Order: sequence, then C-alpha cells, then structure tokens
Amino acid sequence: MDVVLWDTRHGGAYKDFAGGFGVGTFRGQSWRAKIIEAQYRGDYRSPPLAFGYLAAQLRAKGHDVRYALDEFPQADVYIFNPALMTLPYERQQMRVIAERFPQARLLVVGQVASTMPEEFDGVPVTVLNGEPEQLGVLWETVLETPLERQVIGTVKTLDDLPFPDWAPFPHAKFRVTYDFWKFPTGYIQSSRGCALSCSYCPYIILENKVRARSPESVGAELRQQIERFGFQSFKFRDPLFGTKKKQIEGIVDEIGRLPRKIQFSVESRIEILTYDVVKMLSEVGLTSVTVGIETPSVDTLKKYKRAPIKDDKQNAFVDMCRGLGVRVVSGFMIGFPEDTRETVRQVLRYAKQVNPFAANFNICTPYPGTHWMTEVSDQVASRDWSRYDVYTPNMKYQHLTTDEVTALHEKCFTQYYFRWDYLKANWRFLLPGVSALFPAKAAPEAVVGAETKAKIPAPHLGAMLPVITNESAAGASCSNHE
Repeated sequence: MDVVLWDTRHGGAYKDFAGGFGVGTFRGQSWRAKIIEAQYRGDYRSPPLAFGYLAAQLRAKGHDVRYALDEFPQADVYIFNPALMTLPYERQQMRVIAERFPQARLLVVGQVASTMPEEFDGVPVTVLNGEPEQLGVLWETVLETPLERQVIGTVKTLDDLPFPDWAPFPHAKFRVTYDFWKFPTGYIQSSRGCALSCSYCPYIILENKVRARSPESVGAELRQQIERFGFQSFKFRDPLFGTKKKQIEGIVDEIGRLPRKIQFSVESRIEILTYDVVKMLSEVGLTSVTVGIETPSVDTLKKYKRAPIKDDKQNAFVDMCRGLGVRVVSGFMIGFPEDTRETVRQVLRYAKQVNPFAANFNICTPYPGTHWMTEVSDQVASRDWSRYDVYTPNMKYQHLTTDEVTALHEKCFTQYYFRWDYLKANWRFLLPGVSALFPAKAAPEAVVGAETKAKIPAPHLGAMLPVITNESAAGASCSNHE
C-alpha cells in the first residue's frame, strides 16, 4: 500500500511545538526586526516526531511510505497532522487531494484532530482522536472502519514504540541553530506529558501526567539514529524533562556510552535543573536548556495557574548555565488581556535583567481545548486559525489596541537583542570556536534550584569581537512549552 505523510510549512509553521498546535515564525517590520527574522528562518526543523514514528511502524508492515511537502503524489492513503495555523490551508489541500484521487483514504491525526474534530465537518477525511502512533498500532482496524471520527487512544508503554524512521524525510537538512552548532539535528523524547496545570498550556489537554521511557531505550535510539542518519545533535522533545533524577542519571550514563560525543538540549523548570543536574548533563554534551520564565508578575502567573519560581532564582540559574557553557533559551509572554504598555515593558526589563542567550517573546494565545480558552472565550477577537502562530494578537485587550500589541511585541525583540550587555554576556555562544581560547573565570557562590549551593564559573567578559556571525539566532521556543 502506498502511504503519503502529507506536510506543509505554510506561513513558516513549525508543527511539533506548542503541544502539537504548532508555532509560526517571527516577522518584523523594522530593519532590526528583519535581521532577527532572518535568523529564525535559518533553521530547518524536523517534521513532526509522530511522522517519524508512523514511518517506522508502517514501513515495518511492508507499506511504501513517502513524505510529501506541499506536493500531490498519488497514493492509497494520505496522513495529515495539521498545526492550528495551517489548518485552513490544509483543509483546502485535503479537498484537492480528495478530488484528484477519489479512491484514496485521508486520515487526520494530532492535537488539532483530537481537540477540534468539528473543524473537518464536510471534508472527506477520517479524524482520529488520540496519539498519532496509535494509528500505526490500529492500522487495519482504522482502515476497515467507515466512521468519519474514530478514537484511537494513547500509547500505553513508550518503550514499545519503534525508533523513528527518518529515511523518507530530508533528515540531512535538520538543524536548530539556537541550541547547537553541530548538525544535522534529530528529535527524541524520553517522556511525554506534563504534571503541571498552567491553564493556557496545550500539553495537558490529552493527559495531565508524565509517562517516561527507560534510559536503555533512549540510549539505544540515540545510538541507532547516530549510526543510521548521522545526527550530531538531538533536541529532547519532553515537555518537562527530568522529573525523576534516577532517569536523568540513567540517560547520562547511556549518552556517555555513545560511539561519539553529541550535543543535546532539554526543556524543563529550573527547580529540576539544579547545578548538579546541569553539570552532570553538560559533561556528556548538554548545550542548551529551555525554560519558560513567562512574566515577572507573580499575580499573573498565579492567575493562569502557572507555578511561579520561589525567591526568583532565575538570574542565578542563567549565570550558572552560562558558566557551565550551557545556553539558556527563555520564553516570555506578553499580550494578556489586562496588559498595559507598562506591564509589557516590565517583561522586557526583566528579560534584559535575566539576560539569557535566547529570549523568545510570545503573544499569549488561547489554544482550543485549554481551560484558558474556556475562561476567556468572550475576549477572543479572532478565530481565524491561520493567525494562531504565537506572534499575532488574537485577543480583545482592555488597555491596548491590536496594533499597539504588535508594535510592543516587535520592540521587545529588537530592544532585547540589539544591546551591548547582551553581546557581552552571550558572545561565547555566538562564537563557540573563538570562546574556547578564553577560559571562563570562577564567580561567587550562588543559590540555584532546590537548596543547591555551588561555585558557578562566570563568563570571561574580555574584549568583544566587532562582528557577530549568523550563529546569533534568536530562539523560536514557545514559552508555554516549545
């Protein structure tokens, strides 16, 4: 059977982020904003990780699996995994394929399919509610069932999944430049789900708990992906990496046994990423951590059920990671309905104070299926899903216009990155080859994470180089998880 995994990057979409709803690409108007935008567009991220799993499952069953990026090869089955912002476009393409190949079966998987099945009414497709990999498990049953909506459930044991097969994809192009400087970059997961309860977060829609893989399975996958596809860096796609220290220790042990040194990045909370944990990870190749700082307003965090960091150790955390040679990618959020010019400026000032390597300013986006979308339903100004890229305002604001939010959003980016203090603190990451010539110096003791004290080496703040290369890419992380 010929199977096509159909994909698009329409509008600059990155699908495997924001809990599967996807994110877009920052777009700017000023010349400074255009420079930042160019750095965003320098990456070539992997298609959804679920497609890699499906390719492995279906090829093991003997099917011919192809990847189509905005193309229409003839096939027996087409599988779609739309992002929220690509949903209107992909619905159109589904109709085109159905008209061209009326005998073909069209299946839709992913977060959008599970959360918003009504969006496909009138489109000749089968919408599957559950984790995409369950389609590989229930393949014959799904194809034999004529229902337009089917429930396929979730993966019971993550270790039972085959390793993703990237052979049908342009895997040699995969790169994430704000995390790494060695490519290509592969995606991997050591766990799924999140046990926190942020009201705007899409990761907890299907399941509000964490499922973990065994370290041995993670290590075996890393080894296979290195040997088969030549990946030199890996982005862990866990919403909350390292909830169990024993698992972290096991993964570190497995990475230390790999045939060659890799670079890798993780996403978590700073209470989990203590000095001991970051140091342990960095010794086997950790180059970047992503944390959601969101806003300095504790009241705002509590209002949206985001657990604030006690005693604000975020400055110390960034300094600690910098001293260990680890980049920090931080997500900040603006555009809450109650925001004012001053509250947005407070977020920018706080970002400058913390001064991470990559600061990504997202406009608060109400995702369908989240508690927050229910709470603010009457404050949503637009349900044109093509606008839901985390960089476009879609709310009714109490004190600001949409144009004002857009302008403030761009200023956050330009005023953050075009600073001497930013370059002075982060030049080592912008020029990793040159930085090796200047050893870091030790800094005073600092308290970081859960009651962890450690001597933290500080970056050497010597003479700055006059030219910053295109390694200075702004991160594209989503502050309510990447």
